[in-house]
Amino acid sequence: MTNFDNAATTYPKPLSVRRAAMEAIRDYGGNAGRGGHELAMRTSEALYSARETAADFFGAQPENTIFTLNCTHALNMAIQGVMKDGGHLIISSMEHNSAARPSFTLAAEKRITLSIAEVFADSEQTVDSFRRLIRSDTKAIVCTLASNVTGQLLPYREIAALCRENNICFIADGAQTCGIYDIKLDSGINILCTSGHKGLYGITGTGLLITDGSFPVSPIIQGGTGSSSLRLLQPDILPDSLESGTPNIIGAVTVGAGIRYISSYGIDNIRSHEESLCRLFISELESIGSVTIYRDSKAEYAPIVSFNIENFLSEEAASLLADKGFCLRAGYHCAALAHACLGTKNGTIRFAPSVFNTETEVKKLVYFVKRMKNLQNS
Repeated sequence: MTNFDNAATTYPKPLSVRRAAMEAIRDYGGNAGRGGHELAMRTSEALYSARETAADFFGAQPENTIFTLNCTHALNMAIQGVMKDGGHLIISSMEHNSAARPSFTLAAEKRITLSIAEVFADSEQTVDSFRRLIRSDTKAIVCTLASNVTGQLLPYREIAALCRENNICFIADGAQTCGIYDIKLDSGINILCTSGHKGLYGITGTGLLITDGSFPVSPIIQGGTGSSSLRLLQPDILPDSLESGTPNIIGAVTVGAGIRYISSYGIDNIRSHEESLCRLFISELESIGSVTIYRDSKAEYAPIVSFNIENFLSEEAASLLADKGFCLRAGYHCAALAHACLGTKNGTIRFAPSVFNTETEVKKLVYFVKRMKNLQNS
């Protein structure tokens, strides 16, 4: 089985991450922040170490680094928390449903007003699209750093500057860039949301919300935090305010291990390898013909390639390739807005390699795509 669906969840995980998971199960069986005994203290130290690792990696403060269930959880916390008292919200036309659905729900309930900024291949046009939608009551802009469908990189630094000029909170979805690009809060991001199980190589059930503290995030979940236990209102200090209930200790420890793996391997080396596999894949596909690749020469892309094979539905083609041992995502990728923007009514097939994939695996995949075309033409 060859996994080219790493945009959904990276697999395999680095050996160091697998070891960290086993060590966490063996050694960190206490409840962090909820007890003064040795087991609880040891577990608390492990959680804090992972928090420090993540904070340092993204240029944040540990107390402003929140562990979540996934990127969807983080985005919901950020969007609903920042927009709690209403106002105008702008999202991009390439957003994943994890950002689009909470935004549309708030708008449908008439708790906020919502605008969608069209994304273009040209970065200046995209920035202008956001700029034209800003109003006096605009409170936040939500923008994916790279489309999970095509990998198109959005001009997030320029959008961040636009937000600074207008005192608008910039909420960034880094699910497809964190661990592949050197994303830091000092680039102008106010709240960064990302998954722990994709480019950071942690196990599933992990995510991060990282804030620079400029804009308050009201909690959408209240409960036990291990602090201020006699107070019946949620604590207002971070990370406690946004981390109700027992945290995912094992998951947090694996995210910390994944980040250390990235730092050791080199984030530029990871990106360079994945980009080279995408270039190889594209060049091989182009030699086949009758294949549509959803990239524009004017845009820049993360290492993701969306494509379709003529006369095959995306899910049909992916199923045939799965029978040959290749894992690719087909369909709509939980991104209704992006597919509406692309005009891909039947979805696409998504190729998303990881640092563990090889050129040989890519060539084998292309070989079977060619066989599909040959069988169809015979």
